[in-house]
Amino acid sequence: MSQAISPELREWLVSQLAAGHSVPALRASMRAAGWKDAATDLALAQLEAGFPHLEVAAKTPRAEMPGPDLEGAPLYIDAGDRRVQVLHTMRHPRVVVFGNLLSPEECEGLIAAARVRLARSLTVETRTGGEVLNVDRTSEGMFFERGENDIVARLEQRIAALLRWPVEFGEGLQILRYAPGAQYRPHYDYFDPGEPGTPTILKRGGQRVATLVMYLQEPEQGGATTFPDVGLEVAPVRGTGVFFSYDEPDPATRTLHGGAPVLAGEKWVATKWLREREFK
Repeated sequence: MSQAISPELREWLVSQLAAGHSVPALRASMRAAGWKDAATDLALAQLEAGFPHLEVAAKTPRAEMPGPDLEGAPLYIDAGDRRVQVLHTMRHPRVVVFGNLLSPEECEGLIAAARVRLARSLTVETRTGGEVLNVDRTSEGMFFERGENDIVARLEQRIAALLRWPVEFGEGLQILRYAPGAQYRPHYDYFDPGEPGTPTILKRGGQRVATLVMYLQEPEQGGATTFPDVGLEVAPVRGTGVFFSYDEPDPATRTLHGGAPVLAGEKWVATKWLREREFK
């Protein structure tokens, strides 16, 4: 028996496209919900015929994105006050691993300033726009305000120069401590356009468009940053960092990532999330 394309389904498809979901993502969602290929193709064809501008908007990546200048395949990049190494690059997902991003003294200074303010890490709750405890995230953490101390301000200027993105477009620096057994299961950093709380979150600075994870203390074992979709693991070596960007809030960016469990020792990281406009 054929499946009817109801007005409610059309309205849902239009709202999802307008929220930023791609046609391939909608196709996958419909199939997972039990829609047959023929009905799915018909519904999407009707949608594209009636609302072509939405389809173009959903597929068009952002024209400007944060990222280092890799023209000429440099081994080092001048980040203003520091000469940063380029250790590894990947095109899809867009990943760059940096060496010599922080000095040992900067790593220790951030840990010392953060240690007294640690609390169980929260995650953004996109259903409401607030924050909640998440069983997938078992670290402890805290946030520095932008420019809160000399080390934070210096590092933020360095990141802005390295990634060619304004300091004001960055969230506050987050410091995380992972004890033995702690992990962060694979997830995406962008805010899901389909969740009702996302519009509230986006008022503060728009979508997240990139992430920079910096390693302040390496564990004895475990704790890699993993990208399951592409089989990539980045070792948490002190002073290095891994940058990745996502030009649309969609799994097609292949930026699913996580923090593997720490097996021995402690891992400390600093995370900087970048928004599409000024973060307030």
